[in-house]
Amino acid sequence: MLTGELRVATRNGPTTFYYGPDEPRGIDYELAKGYAEHLGVELKMYVADQFQTIFPDLKSGKAHVGAAGLSVTDTRRELVDFAPPYQTIQQQVIYRIGNRKPYELEDLVGGKLEVLAGSAYINLLKQARTEEPELAWTENAENSIEELVKKVEIGEIDYTIVDSNEFDLLRHSHPDAKVAFSIGPETLIAWALPKTIDKSLHESITHYFSTLSQTGELKIILDRYDYLAEDEFDYVGSRAFLRHFHSRLPAYKNLFISAGIESNTDWRLLAAMAYQESHWDPNAISPTGVRGMMMLTKPTARMIGVKDRTSAPESIFGGSIYFKRVLKKIPIRIPEPDRTWLAVAAYNVGFGHLEDGRIITESQGGNPDSWDDVRKRLPLLSDPGWYEHLEYGYARGSEPVRYVDNVRRYYEMLQWMTAKESLIPSEKQPKSIQADETEAG
Repeated sequence: MLTGELRVATRNGPTTFYYGPDEPRGIDYELAKGYAEHLGVELKMYVADQFQTIFPDLKSGKAHVGAAGLSVTDTRRELVDFAPPYQTIQQQVIYRIGNRKPYELEDLVGGKLEVLAGSAYINLLKQARTEEPELAWTENAENSIEELVKKVEIGEIDYTIVDSNEFDLLRHSHPDAKVAFSIGPETLIAWALPKTIDKSLHESITHYFSTLSQTGELKIILDRYDYLAEDEFDYVGSRAFLRHFHSRLPAYKNLFISAGIESNTDWRLLAAMAYQESHWDPNAISPTGVRGMMMLTKPTARMIGVKDRTSAPESIFGGSIYFKRVLKKIPIRIPEPDRTWLAVAAYNVGFGHLEDGRIITESQGGNPDSWDDVRKRLPLLSDPGWYEHLEYGYARGSEPVRYVDNVRRYYEMLQWMTAKESLIPSEKQPKSIQADETEAG
């Protein structure tokens, strides 16, 4: 077994591993971090020089594990052993909206197709070429999957191939790239391990994944990255978000960062809430008279000392202060990210109505500390069979559900789109998205 450190080879990608502004993110990173903690060793995770070098690194002993969203294939089984699979995906051909849509591999002939060098897509294409001899492609060892998708979007190449779980995330930040069709059967994703006589590492990892599955922790990790994948894609909304990300956010970004530092909240969460509220428009106004970047009501503005709700600095700092107050009311025993999503819902619908929703959840046998469970019951706040018997009465319970759904989507997009930014020391954010650790409730 391992002693001292766990060396893991990976690749950059929205579902595998990338450096966030505060700490690394990605499914494979979280799984590897958990396994290292399970063993009581230090995690040494590195991005392989090129994707195809992961397997030689395993053979040479440079890496103990290859954790890079690796497809399990017969060809790879000859090189490495695989741990238990943790995800199932499909491989998809990507093209640019506005161009002729291909429907099968034959339609790719004559087009410029680039795929990640060393990927499982190569074998698929080689098999397909037995039936389509003119099928040609370039193996790109320099660009990441996202960069290949971007090349499709801007017209530098015609097609690429991407795993479905990755593209489900990338499509929101590259809305002009679209799935043409899926190729090959569903594919299992798993860690790769060196072929050795000693099977202790394989047995240990098998036990680790079994425990994660039994406790539900594996589903929690996958859900964090599957959220955007499950979200219904809004082409117009995603294009608008990207346009506003470049045209509006830069003017207010430093305000969000400063407000985040002051309230100990990830600035991207505040920005996501502000985008849902106003699309980063300080002069936005709702039909009910709520106005400003963070859409503060008059009573809330008075309570937190905001004099001009249309002032971007006042609204952003006021909104962050109010969110912090709301979060303090959510019991600290509730784990993240549920505590944050409950607080975001309360920011929208009011803490009293949220508590009524939690009461309904508990009365129906659900977990009042689980956002997913509460989310299912909040719409009942508009049902007279329920609200007539609740302390705070009627509320449009579907609104906080949509509100949190959208904030989560914008927050994930902001985290990925700003992951490569280098913040100055004073702008570094806390490791958790929760805003305060004071005991409450």
